[in-house]
Amino acid sequence: MTTTADATATAAASARAVETVYRPALPLDVFRTVGVLMRGPKDPTMLIDGATLWRASRTPQGVATLALRSAAGEIRATAWGPGAEWALAQLPDLCGANDDATGFDVSGHPLLAEVARRTRAARLTRTDLVFDALASAVIEQKVTSLQAFGAWRVLIARFGERAPGPTPRPMFAPPSIDGWRRIPSWNWHQAGVEPPQSRAIARTAERGQRVADAVLAAATGADRERILTSLPGIGVWTSAETRIRALGDPDAVSVGDYHLAHQVGFALIGERVDDDGMLELLEPWRGHRQRVIRLILASGIQEPRRGPRLAPEDHRKR
Repeated sequence: MTTTADATATAAASARAVETVYRPALPLDVFRTVGVLMRGPKDPTMLIDGATLWRASRTPQGVATLALRSAAGEIRATAWGPGAEWALAQLPDLCGANDDATGFDVSGHPLLAEVARRTRAARLTRTDLVFDALASAVIEQKVTSLQAFGAWRVLIARFGERAPGPTPRPMFAPPSIDGWRRIPSWNWHQAGVEPPQSRAIARTAERGQRVADAVLAAATGADRERILTSLPGIGVWTSAETRIRALGDPDAVSVGDYHLAHQVGFALIGERVDDDGMLELLEPWRGHRQRVIRLILASGIQEPRRGPRLAPEDHRKR
């Protein structure tokens, strides 16, 4: 039985700040590295406030809020909540400490070489939080970023847990795996998530932590993809996006993306290609294909628009 004293002690522990200083071995741009996890400017799980990056997450030990400040080659981190110790222990991976770019060479392509020079302090982040990465990727299936980010914001704010600590605005950690499973169908609908996507998340959540544990234990990207794509509603695009966010997979390619193949083709050879053409262009960098994609995205080069922007279709009034 939980007493009032126990609840008070738990609340006090959650409010207590835990601090550490991380000294990366290589130059680190924390905003370019960790900031890619932000799902839109109003993401309730992430916030950039001046020189501080805030992140709320649900760790294996519970909810944690993390505040990261970069100064003089150090990352000063403060964490709150029951998952604070886990978040600080995982911080090096979040900042790309194990991102090994050995053998990656873009010197033969002037554009990529220049972008690599300008973004040399960007690393590939990994969160080690497989289910959250999977859920956010599923929500982004077959819709525009605007629609997906809006749905993510509504669901996290409604069903997530308020992040502890002195956050600049109210922030929320994602629901637990069981919390995702229990979201009612009408709330998915209100958020703008279609039944195939909500069912994919709910069915995966029925398997609990086992899916995440299996993915984390898998030895290779191919093994992880085999596990993920064996799940109902999870294809190669969602698998790649999950591996990129949760595991920092340097070779993952999001095949089936609406824009990516066109953008890769335009950046590398000046013309759009399909998925097969994209894979052919990226083949010389096998093992590091996600790094090439990151450089292309960071370059800012965009294929000239050929028609009106896609107008999102809203099914919620049906």
